[in-house]
Amino acid sequence: MIRVDNLAKSFHDKKRGIVHALDHVSFDVKPREIFGLLGPNGAGKTTCLRLLATILKPTDGTAEVGGADIVKSPEAVRRQIGFLSGDMGIPARLTPREVLAFFGKLNGLEGEKLRRRIDEMVETFEISDFANTKTDKLSTGMKQKLAIARTVLHDPPVLILDEPSSGLDVPTARLIENFMLKARESGKCILFSTHVMEEAEYLCDRIGVVHQGKLKALGTMDELRERTGKHRLREIFLDLLEIGELAQGARK
Repeated sequence: MIRVDNLAKSFHDKKRGIVHALDHVSFDVKPREIFGLLGPNGAGKTTCLRLLATILKPTDGTAEVGGADIVKSPEAVRRQIGFLSGDMGIPARLTPREVLAFFGKLNGLEGEKLRRRIDEMVETFEISDFANTKTDKLSTGMKQKLAIARTVLHDPPVLILDEPSSGLDVPTARLIENFMLKARESGKCILFSTHVMEEAEYLCDRIGVVHQGKLKALGTMDELRERTGKHRLREIFLDLLEIGELAQGARK
């Protein structure tokens, strides 16, 4: 469902010059798979997700989502994805039901189908207690539930989620995890970034570790354990970052 081939994005910074935010990364994500993208802040995770969501255009390389090229056919890509960004962008004066209705119409849902999907999202993400409250009165966890409900309202086959559990308490994070597992069972392709190692270890079929714009490792937990000799994902992650830094130092 997602195929990334030597994807790269560079920016010009006045102080640092050319910054390679994503440096020729390649991977794929299949249907019925949860693929986790891990990395420290500034590693290139969000840039990668935004490229796949057609918010940014690549400097080099290519990618396809559901067979549609992210540069040549961005509208076809957008029709197939639900994209959750770090900036939730929820209108403050609307209620959750109004937000869902608005975004549902933007995605072509109308009438009874739209009403049914809104009801499903309200139930799935336990929104009913605040469904008619203005969103500027909601907590971070409530807003995140709404943001994810909005992202998946139109039932897209591909989910691209940037830190979906960021800032959430344990019960709300578990609710999001359970949704992702059910989405995988239903056949969806899920690509998400996270800093929560326990979450990634629990959810992911495969994991990619990004550091300084490069993909340093990719594999299942068993494959990453074999490569590093570590067991916990936290230790695997730290070991891989150290490998990356040593390798760069050796080339200088």
